[in-house]
Amino acid sequence: MAKPRNLFTCCSLLMAIMFGLSSSVQLNDPGILPVLLLVLLVSLYACACIVNLLNWRISGYIKHVAQVALCLGVLLFIKVVVEGYVRKIAGLWSLDLAERVVREKTGSLLAIISMVLHLVCLSEPVDVKPRKKRKIVGRGVVAYGMAGLVAFSYGLPFVFFVIQKGEMRF
Repeated sequence: MAKPRNLFTCCSLLMAIMFGLSSSVQLNDPGILPVLLLVLLVSLYACACIVNLLNWRISGYIKHVAQVALCLGVLLFIKVVVEGYVRKIAGLWSLDLAERVVREKTGSLLAIISMVLHLVCLSEPVDVKPRKKRKIVGRGVVAYGMAGLVAFSYGLPFVFFVIQKGEMRF
C-alpha cells in the first residue's frame, strides 16, 4: 500500500499535468472566449498547475498562490453556473462535456477541490519540538481525496470522448 505522502505527490503531479494542458489549450484557441474570461481561465489553470507542481516545497508562497487560485476558481465557477442557468444550456449537475459551459464548470470545480486539498495539507501547524506535527486532517484523507480527484478528472473525459465518442460544441 502506498504511503499517503507518495500518493499525494503522484496525484499532485498528475493534476499539474492536467492543469498545464488545460492552460495551454485555452491559450491555443483565443477566438472562442472573451479576452477577460480567457485571462481568468489561463490564470486559474496556471496557478493550479504551479501549486500542484510545488505543493509542499515552498509552503509560504504556494499557500498564497493556492488562495488566489481558489478565489479565481470560485469566481469562475459562479460565473459559468449562472451563464448555464441563464442561457438554459446545462443544469448544475450536468456532466455533458460537449458544452463549453460544462467544461469550464468542471475545470473550475477541479481547481477548487485541488486547492482546498492543498490548503488543508499546508495548514497543518507544527509544534515547537522538531519533527512533531499536530494533525488537523490525516494525510491519508487528503491523499485519497486527491486520488479520487485524479480518477474523476482523467476518467470523465475518457468516458465522454473515448467510450461515448462525444463531440465538443463551442
